Amino acid sequence: MKFSPALQELMEALRCLPGVGPKSAQRMTLYLLERDREGATVLSRALQAAVERVDHCSRCRNFTELDICEICEDPRRDASTVCVVETPADVLAVEQSGSYRGLYFVLMGHLSPIDGIGPAEIGLDKFHRRVIDEGIDEVILATNPTVEGEATAYYLSDVLHNEGVKVSRIAHGVPLGGELEYVDGSTLAHAFSGRRPVE
Repeated sequence: MKFSPALQELMEALRCLPGVGPKSAQRMTLYLLERDREGATVLSRALQAAVERVDHCSRCRNFTELDICEICEDPRRDASTVCVVETPADVLAVEQSGSYRGLYFVLMGHLSPIDGIGPAEIGLDKFHRRVIDEGIDEVILATNPTVEGEATAYYLSDVLHNEGVKVSRIAHGVPLGGELEYVDGSTLAHAFSGRRPVE
């Protein structure tokens, strides 16, 4: 079926979302235009505002509208401990578990030489400087338990052992091949309480 250019453009735009195929994009488009035009307008404004105002924290690289995010600025957090995660969604998952009160560093990915993603592309040089400059006592590696996540954790532990920093890896209560944003809070809390040093 041939759609008008504007409809086709909206359907194609919605397909950039994870898990949204052609049929889902078509259903969303038709729903918004047929039943909730006001909701579509609110959605477009909110999306535009987020794209324009949200950037990365200059300290931890999490998403924020500020230069330094609320977590990094919170004086009640343990500034001597930093948890390294792959994505902002992982920060949310850890925060929702309620089991961690330190700071974060968000890699925005993981090492993947085959895709041309090396240490510089995920900010490991910046993180290394932060560990030295701020006198971090412990780094908790909470990268996903995938092949790439494990390689990233191994690389980081190797670099940090030379700095005399305690390095630990969250326990594998998180299923192998799983991703932090989909793990329930109690499993994640158990993984943090059972973290072990990286040898």
